[in-house]
Amino acid sequence: MYGPERQQEILRLAGESGRVDVLSLAEEFQVTAETVRRDLKALDRAGLLRRVHGGAIPAGRLGFEPGLAERDTVAADEKDRIAAAALGELPAEGNIIIDAGTTTVRLASAVPLDAGLTVVTHALPVAARLADHPGISLHLVGGRVRHRTSAAVDAWALSAYNEINADVVFLATNGFSAASGLTTPDLAEAAVKRAVITAARRVVLLADSGKFGQEHFARFGDLAQVDLLITDTGLSPEDARAIESRGTEVVRA
Repeated sequence: MYGPERQQEILRLAGESGRVDVLSLAEEFQVTAETVRRDLKALDRAGLLRRVHGGAIPAGRLGFEPGLAERDTVAADEKDRIAAAALGELPAEGNIIIDAGTTTVRLASAVPLDAGLTVVTHALPVAARLADHPGISLHLVGGRVRHRTSAAVDAWALSAYNEINADVVFLATNGFSAASGLTTPDLAEAAVKRAVITAARRVVLLADSGKFGQEHFARFGDLAQVDLLITDTGLSPEDARAIESRGTEVVRA
């Protein structure tokens, strides 16, 4: 396949999934990662793609947000490892908030049966995993439910979180970086995430390395507000040290 043909196919894949990553493209086209990076650089210069850490997104699509089913298939193994590592951050007793996100849903699914906790969430998929859990006192925050995330947003959700003092929040994000902080495509979703950060004494961010360097439309926090980032080994040791220099502990699961 010639370079222009490969680049056209990269554009098609990015348009379908909302993101492409270097290693997957290299395997797909049987070329080196450096060849893919040159392709992405050329497409970025042409204004057709926007390069992000580890790959690229379609140009002008900072507000693009794939659905839950599509996002759940991305970095599935990494998300499982992150969720397993996050189990160690569950308090022995007390109350926690679990944010809306595909990795946080995995955490909810993995909560041990002998756990005795009060859990607050505005995410329907999280609530569904914990509704029959014998040791969990579950509180479901209401509001307008966004179809993209199956999460409650707007005034009802914000009001509920204003009345809560949680021990830990397990937070999700669509993008994170030292420069731009924590970002997500939707303003209403960002407002709720901002509220859950404020409602907890400890903030644990669960985010796979593919989200590092990604920037989305709505900013809801700084990495300095995060006590612990649990990510995967795709985040380089250098990037991990840069994040830790700002006061956030980093675990690469």
